[in-house]
Amino acid sequence: METRGRPKGGKNIRRSAQEKLKFVLMILDDQVSAKYISKEYGISTGSLHQWVKKYREDGIKGLENKVGGNPLSKYQRRKTLTREEELEYENLQLRIENMRLKKGYTREEVNLTKNKLSKKNIK
Repeated sequence: METRGRPKGGKNIRRSAQEKLKFVLMILDDQVSAKYISKEYGISTGSLHQWVKKYREDGIKGLENKVGGNPLSKYQRRKTLTREEELEYENLQLRIENMRLKKGYTREEVNLTKNKLSKKNIK
């Protein structure tokens, strides 16, 4: 039986923009199909089509990996936090609130977002 995708508990593979570009150009130059690359290199055809789309829209910049994510998710997924983690979490929330206020959000908008976040967290 053929297994597909990464093994359970395995890490996602982060490919560089150069590596993605190699596969995109292979597809665009009609050297090989996305299906062939998918089987040969273990990359989903959905990912390949997304890379081609991003390359057509933004060039190689569209293939670069995004940095960041939600810094609060590290704490929101846990049921219990240590005192230190609670303080770190609160600090992050306040930093985000400050950034939003600096960008011109009203106090009501910031509080509304803050209330939504706090309902998801530790009770």
